[in-house]
Amino acid sequence: MDFALPWPTSDGEWLAWSSAAATIFFGFIAMFAPGTALRLLRLDNPPMRNSGLSTVRAQLGGFYIGIGVAAILFAQPLIYLTLGLGWAVALFGRIVSMMSDRANTLHNWIALVLNALLAALPLAFTLGFIS
Repeated sequence: MDFALPWPTSDGEWLAWSSAAATIFFGFIAMFAPGTALRLLRLDNPPMRNSGLSTVRAQLGGFYIGIGVAAILFAQPLIYLTLGLGWAVALFGRIVSMMSDRANTLHNWIALVLNALLAALPLAFTLGFIS
């Protein structure tokens, strides 16, 4: 049996694939440049312990890379749905934080738009809004 990388064939699949690819990209940043990832996320609190960096590599980098690669390799609607729901719940968490924690900053608005985009792309495909 030969392994073939499923390639997107429709506009909707390309959108979902793009969200998965962006997720992998963010995962690689967290995996191989955890200090940069922390600064981008505004979580840089010196002094940084090595165990903190390993958590960033594992929990952020590993999880993002894993879910993104799974979505691209298997190219199944339910995996794209999982990816979209994950980003949608992250979006919801950001909204809750902006309302509850007085975190209404430009950084959070930019991240909110990015979260919404990364959630909308696979959800639009899997829910049938874009074929």
